[in-house]
Amino acid sequence: MFFASDNGGPVHPRIMQRLTEANDGYAMPYGNDDIMQEVRAGIRRVFEAPDAAVHLVATGTAANALALACYTQPWQTIFCSSISHIEEDECNAPEFYTGAAKLTLIPTDDKMTPDALQSAIAYRTPGNVHTAQPGPVSITQVTERGSVHTLDELRALTAVARAHDLPVHLDGARFANAAVALGCSAAEMTWKSGVDVVSFGGTKNGCMGVEAVVFFDPDKAWEFELRRKRAAHLFSKHRYLSAQMAAYLQDDLWRDMAGQANAHAARLSYGLCTRGAQLVHPTDANMIFARMPRATHQRLQAAGARYYVMDGDVATGDPDAMLMCRLVCDWSMTDAGIDAFLGCV
Repeated sequence: MFFASDNGGPVHPRIMQRLTEANDGYAMPYGNDDIMQEVRAGIRRVFEAPDAAVHLVATGTAANALALACYTQPWQTIFCSSISHIEEDECNAPEFYTGAAKLTLIPTDDKMTPDALQSAIAYRTPGNVHTAQPGPVSITQVTERGSVHTLDELRALTAVARAHDLPVHLDGARFANAAVALGCSAAEMTWKSGVDVVSFGGTKNGCMGVEAVVFFDPDKAWEFELRRKRAAHLFSKHRYLSAQMAAYLQDDLWRDMAGQANAHAARLSYGLCTRGAQLVHPTDANMIFARMPRATHQRLQAAGARYYVMDGDVATGDPDAMLMCRLVCDWSMTDAGIDAFLGCV
């Protein structure tokens, strides 16, 4: 009954097998391994972008921060949701790697809206030496509250950015879950919707630890190479990153695992609703935010369930008080695990 994070799940056997195969003998280091050529071709195929620049790093924080650094000057500001991962969970890494550029937070409890983004950009006057200059827009897909921007919503946001000649970054730590939820292609959710660079996540979706940074403008490739090396995120034994991503892409494993995770979350979400839980946000992908009585949380934790309670002390207080929790499903979750959890509820 582990619902704390999709980071906590196991690596898919096909990815482990490819790592084992890559471990045989020697390979050129620093991304010059033969498998990386396969990865570049695979990502360009998936994104329908034959000229895209493709780079691998081991963490989502590195992917986001280094990608944004390629589009941000130190005197600029990055526009992002107030609950974005780059704001809440990356310990100022974007500020660090951009040379102390600011984050301008768009107030929201879920999705960023075009009107709110427009207001935030309009507040920053280009050419005024006394204020931060407008910089890139960063959109999280899936959001940190489990919602998925529709393609029309993405295009509305990128249209605002384009009107101000600002580049757009997509934080796709759960990119696969969003693409499956929308039933769209990777291209439709990125460059065809106005996105310039995407962090294409693998770690939360069955990989050991690999993220791809995909630039649809290949002119950014060399700058990223330099920034990745300077930031100490260029792996010497790079083939172990390449092997993961190659297996992830093969036969659309990335979509299959995301589909499983989303289906598990839908099953769990439905079961919770039939047992009196209150959904706080829609279950669009593989994350659930729900309120349940403190007594229910106590019962679940006593039974060994692992997940996060967001807004209260489970141990003490009114047993009927409704406390919000976050539940995340990964590809490896089982119906038996879901049923056991629901049985405790």
